[in-house]
Amino acid sequence: MDTPNEQSGYAGPVLFYNEEVIDHFTNPRNVGELPEEETDGFGLVGDPSCGDQMKLWISVKSERIEKIAFKSFGCPGAIATSSMLTALAKGKSIEEARRISDDDVVEALGGIPERKKHCSLLGVLALQAAIKDWEKRRAAGKEEGK
Repeated sequence: MDTPNEQSGYAGPVLFYNEEVIDHFTNPRNVGELPEEETDGFGLVGDPSCGDQMKLWISVKSERIEKIAFKSFGCPGAIATSSMLTALAKGKSIEEARRISDDDVVEALGGIPERKKHCSLLGVLALQAAIKDWEKRRAAGKEEGK
């Protein structure tokens, strides 16, 4: 039987993704944007001119992530890990979401190829940025309410 490299003529390394990663890549959860009026926090990480980028929106009610959405530009690993990150964060308190690590994302996916582990950090950094934005907006709202 031919390997994927022999079938396609591709000479690079073969990356094998498990079923969970493939599922999150082909059927990403929480993909899209939240409307501005529902957005309590926004995070943007990466640089599309040289690699992966992720935008992440959160809606927070009673200090819990009620809604979360993302758009990622990147490889299958970036899309799958972004999807899983949102699945892990949805419904969590801000403090629980803040503690989600890239290792948690990889573990929830059942592993990813070693050379793609950096992709899992993309979503975590975007979530951290969105939480910081939520905190900033919340503090500004309290200041305005005085």
